[in-house]
Amino acid sequence: MAEETVVRGRHGARWRVVQWATGNVGSRALRRVIEHPDLELVGVWVHGAAKVGKDAGELAGTAPTGIRATGRMEDILALRADCVLYFPHVMNYDEVVRILESGANIITTRTEFQNPATMDPAIRARVEAACAKGNSSIHGTGSSPGFITEAMPIVLTSLQRRLDCLTIYEFAPSESRNSPEMLFGYMGFGSKPDGPNRAILDFKRETFSGTLSLIADAIGLPLDEIRATGALGIARNDVHIIAGTVPQGTVAATKTTIEGMRDGKPLLRMVANWSVSSDVDTTDGEEWEFRESGWRVVVEGDCPMKIDIVFPVAPDDYAAMTPGLTAHRPVNMIRYVCEAPAGIRTTVDLPQVIAQLG
Repeated sequence: MAEETVVRGRHGARWRVVQWATGNVGSRALRRVIEHPDLELVGVWVHGAAKVGKDAGELAGTAPTGIRATGRMEDILALRADCVLYFPHVMNYDEVVRILESGANIITTRTEFQNPATMDPAIRARVEAACAKGNSSIHGTGSSPGFITEAMPIVLTSLQRRLDCLTIYEFAPSESRNSPEMLFGYMGFGSKPDGPNRAILDFKRETFSGTLSLIADAIGLPLDEIRATGALGIARNDVHIIAGTVPQGTVAATKTTIEGMRDGKPLLRMVANWSVSSDVDTTDGEEWEFRESGWRVVVEGDCPMKIDIVFPVAPDDYAAMTPGLTAHRPVNMIRYVCEAPAGIRTTVDLPQVIAQLG
């Protein structure tokens, strides 16, 4: 690649970006890259053959761009992009290594990269070697885990000199989402109470443990262990939602608690309340809180706080808004990751993200 004669940065050349995968979140990120004044879309990778050859604008819902989607890795590597927004449903370390070795940086919604200390040592070494070879960096982020479990705790603990416990309550009523695979697979709705819920609990523990450990280490209070407990809300009646039907007697709500323990007490805690109905019998015998989507963050310390976050959008607009919660932070982080030293970079390593909205 020819040596550039301008300095990259806020007022310099635009960053050359590839969008990898164009699902619900990926297509939103694609649109924001196309619209961003400091970014230049140079390529799109797609999984389905039906999307190959389509204009990026068609996939993103914008005017034509002249950029055609491809399903070939070789096409993407030939572009010599500065950054690949890597948003696959299934992790593929071979892909990641090839992209990093080519010199392109990666920002991904995959949680595997949010805390390198929790990665499989062999995989971590392989990825770091690829970063060294390509002088590239990789960063994992998102909304949850991500923004709410990393960026918010960093800001809120900056007001403390003693932290007793920080708890994040996540509320996700999902009856309006037309995503059968996510609701009936990943989230476990419609399954038998004695079905695959142990596997789902283990998955949530793995998903959030890296980010909780990252923050605990950063504030100088490393965790002794991470515990996961869960309870179910069993539908009293058939629940009819956009994505399908949740039969009576199956799971219509879940409450999962992930606790980072220190000295026998929870220090950082994530309580995920996901549901498609509030008309449930709970397996823990407690009465659960059901409220609109969002988060509540409770800080117990020498400056106690409680912050409620809700999304003030009409129900008909909710599905159109939510992809941005995951897609926008990666787009806003492109220049920071591209300017970072080579390696696996975390929220703790990188500067505070300031979005360029002008």
